[in-house]
Amino acid sequence: QVQLVESGGGLVQAGDSLRLSCAASGRTFSIYAMGWFRQAPGKERKFVATINWSGGRIFYADSVKGRFTISRDNAKNTVYLLMNSLKHVVTAVYYCAARKSLSGSYDYIGISEYDYWGQGTQVTVSS
Repeated sequence: QVQLVESGGGLVQAGDSLRLSCAASGRTFSIYAMGWFRQAPGKERKFVATINWSGGRIFYADSVKGRFTISRDNAKNTVYLLMNSLKHVVTAVYYCAARKSLSGSYDYIGISEYDYWGQGTQVTVSS
C-alpha cells in the first residue's frame, strides 16, 4: 500500500507557473504508475497527466499539452507537475494517484484505473 501527499498548491496569478509535488510513502514507489487529476468546483474529476514507472512514458490531456510537465524522481519517491502559463480555467483541486504497473506501453487515464489517491491540493488562478 502507498500513501500520497500532495503539496505546492496555492493562489497564483494568470500567466504564472506552479509546481505541484506528490510524495509517496513506502519503498516500492518505482513500481507505480502515477497520474495527476483535477477537479474544478461542481465538476467531475478529470485526467491531467500520467507517467509510467520509469518516467519513460508520459501522456497528457489535450487541454494541458505543451504547458504542463509531469516528471518523477524515484529516489525521492516523488512525482511532480509543473504548470506553466496558468489560466483561470485551471482553478481546481489537484490530486495525484498511483497504481502498481511496470508497463511501458499503456497510459492510465481513467479514474478507476488508479488504486491510491492523495487528499488533493488546491490551485487557484486569479484572472
